[in-house]
Amino acid sequence: MAAGTRHGASIGSGRLLLLYAALYGGYGALSPFLPAFLEGRGLGPGEIGTLLSAAMLVRLAAGPLAGGLADRHGAVRAFLAGGLALSAALTLAFLGGHGFVVLLAVALAQAAATAPLAPLADATVLAGSCDGAVYGRIRAAGSAAFIATTILTGHLIGLFGHGVGPLACGILFAAGTMLALRLPAAPAAVTPTEAAGGGFAALAADARFRRVVLTAALVIGAHAMHDAFAVIVWQTAEIGPRAAGLLWAEAVAAEVMVFLWLGPRLMARIGPARSLILAALAGALRWAVQAQTSWLPALVAIQALHGLTFALLHLACLRLIAQIVPDHRRATALTLYGTFGLGLASALMTLLSGALYGRFGTAGFWAMAAVSLSAVPVARGLSGVR
Repeated sequence: MAAGTRHGASIGSGRLLLLYAALYGGYGALSPFLPAFLEGRGLGPGEIGTLLSAAMLVRLAAGPLAGGLADRHGAVRAFLAGGLALSAALTLAFLGGHGFVVLLAVALAQAAATAPLAPLADATVLAGSCDGAVYGRIRAAGSAAFIATTILTGHLIGLFGHGVGPLACGILFAAGTMLALRLPAAPAAVTPTEAAGGGFAALAADARFRRVVLTAALVIGAHAMHDAFAVIVWQTAEIGPRAAGLLWAEAVAAEVMVFLWLGPRLMARIGPARSLILAALAGALRWAVQAQTSWLPALVAIQALHGLTFALLHLACLRLIAQIVPDHRRATALTLYGTFGLGLASALMTLLSGALYGRFGTAGFWAMAAVSLSAVPVARGLSGVR
């Protein structure tokens, strides 16, 4: 019986790994190239900006709503499979779209469908195991797939045009649908009726959950100036596109390494709350160095800290959510974490970083260092959660 259980868990873990590869591979095939695809369909810069901003707002609203419904009906896996199928169809619909109004309608519908996918996938993993090593392996497969599909799609676009991006993403999401449908069902902790009430209010009332989300918002939000202006800063320092691409690749490689190996070991040794503190301190160091220099060896050193400032933070937040939040509110919690701790924080800090960079230049990174450092006392309040 034990051997059969282990075999079933291995099959489930293998399918989850492939599911994450399909999901994040789809993101990698579309996200970097969507603006150029829209430009090729005749949209101007203002229209592209409006479309992408509107899609972001839709994601912020749709993610928690879908997570709450998945918990209410006790059907996280079904919502994940349905969301992937709908996302596949709507992503492929980009290929038939022309003109701002049509493409905007497709983009908004696609944004609503894709918004809960990553949190629902995380909820599916956490339903089967809270083991950081298991989740780290699965999430690392997603990050590696994102890199691979971005590189491959970029090459294929050079040969066949920008339609390759939506096509590849749609195919990968469709493959993810089939994988999600074949996942073993998680044992239900509660019935859908028991799960129905008070998800948002109960989570908002939990001071520990609020601390997790606020810590993530501060540490991830502090990445905003780097994400928006790093390449511009590097170009000013005469760092060419090839070197800039390698610096970005180094950051993602560090992320994979932490998900796969270092992160679970750090959490086993120091616990998730101290891991959050370490991520915040690493962020403060990273942005302080960025504020002072664009010397290439220094940039190489601090790009490696992305493994701590994102991957370790994410692993620790998921571990804490798994310990704090009951199973029947897990999808709701993860979509709220993704919406407010990651998405909204990044959007608001990106707006702020534009003003800071415009006025202070690279010295604006000192503000990002301060934001990341401010997460330390917030995370310390979680020290009792192990």
